Amino acid sequence: MSEETTRWEYHTLRPPRGSTRAEASDPAAELNELGDDGWELVCGVDYVDGGTKYLVLKRPKTDGGGGQHG
Repeated sequence: MSEETTRWEYHTLRPPRGSTRAEASDPAAELNELGDDGWELVCGVDYVDGGTKYLVLKRPKTDGGGGQHG
């Protein structure tokens, strides 16, 4: 019996930042657009001294899919 394995593709989003490296604006609109395209937020990667460096999203990979949103 063969079981199909889900393959994933990943996308990173760098939240808008102010001059202090802290997030300057809410990325909800872009996250909602990515969600409409099938992307799911997996986690955020933070700077050691605070602030979010980037957000990691994933979605199931399709045969014709590939690459990042943009």
